[in-house]
Amino acid sequence: MAAWRRAIELSLGEADTAKLRSIAQSRTEPASRVERARILLVYREDPSFFAVGRALGLHHQTVQRCVERAVAEGPLAALDDRPRPGREPTITPEAKAWLVSLACRKAKELGYPHELWTTRLLARHAREHGPAEGHACLANLAQGTVCKILDQEEVKPHKVRYYLEQRDPDFAEKMAEVLCVYRQVRILKQAAAVSKKKLSDAMAIISYDEKPGIQAIATTAPDLPPGPGVHATFAREHEYKRHGTISLLAGIDLITGKVHALVKDRHRSREFIEFLKLLDAAYPAHTAIKLILDNHSAHISKETKAWLADQPAHRFEFTFTPKHGSWLNLVEGFFSKLARSVLRHIRVASKQELKDRIMAAMDYFNQEPVVHTWAYKLDKAA
Repeated sequence: MAAWRRAIELSLGEADTAKLRSIAQSRTEPASRVERARILLVYREDPSFFAVGRALGLHHQTVQRCVERAVAEGPLAALDDRPRPGREPTITPEAKAWLVSLACRKAKELGYPHELWTTRLLARHAREHGPAEGHACLANLAQGTVCKILDQEEVKPHKVRYYLEQRDPDFAEKMAEVLCVYRQVRILKQAAAVSKKKLSDAMAIISYDEKPGIQAIATTAPDLPPGPGVHATFAREHEYKRHGTISLLAGIDLITGKVHALVKDRHRSREFIEFLKLLDAAYPAHTAIKLILDNHSAHISKETKAWLADQPAHRFEFTFTPKHGSWLNLVEGFFSKLARSVLRHIRVASKQELKDRIMAAMDYFNQEPVVHTWAYKLDKAA
């Protein structure tokens, strides 16, 4: 006669019980873990192998093994499968290292027309050339095995992640110059706030840049408006017609928030000089105008320098951002706002309509100017 199976005392803390309940109700946990969590929770309420087995539709020995392991190793450890010996690996560590080193090279370096590896191509190359390199275990290498080996080493030879090489040796110094200008803006604002007087017009600080290549795109059929319960969004014909591109030349007064802008077909030196003339007319003759701008050829051309030479001394002063440092220019944030709120999905019948709508947007923004402020590392660098 079989011996009577005595109930085993299983003590579960509040934290373990809460964790087991979470796993037992999970839709993403492996089924084996969910099942074992339910076993332990039901056994906690009714410590009987047979009763738990009937309640969950399991054999009583399955319940007993789970409970015994929970008592011996802990309730959470009992949820996972025990490690099994499995089959001995056939691919040697040396072969894996050779495969990974191969993946770290470009496929074109080995005579393939591909720029980068695909896992299928890499597996084929390893099968064909691995045995000759002393790795006979790679003769039957499968694509899935290649994926597993590369995942273990966190190597993804089929992907490209871009980076930016710093090519300006004076990057830090030029960045400090730009931040010094932003610090000057802060000082002017603080001085006006303390004295409770109107901001002085002795100096204007402008963050300037161009936004070229704004496309004038027209629809080939009318847009269909949304309809409640029918269409949630505007519907637009896939085809479109191009009318060319335009360039926006814009500068933000960092003290008042006013936007100065021109919209032109191109952005050469003559257009940049036209923008400088716009600034010259917008401020009193005694105001010193400081511009933060990049190193575009139009900003340092002979034509621009010749025009500046004819202006009164100290009327215009340029502070250039370092190469690949356009993120230091506050006007980039304004361009991002413009692209998201005005230019996104815009459709026009002509280039002139696009120009008019952009200038209308500038007038709209200037109704309630937003003062752009730079704060990142300002106290450390300036």
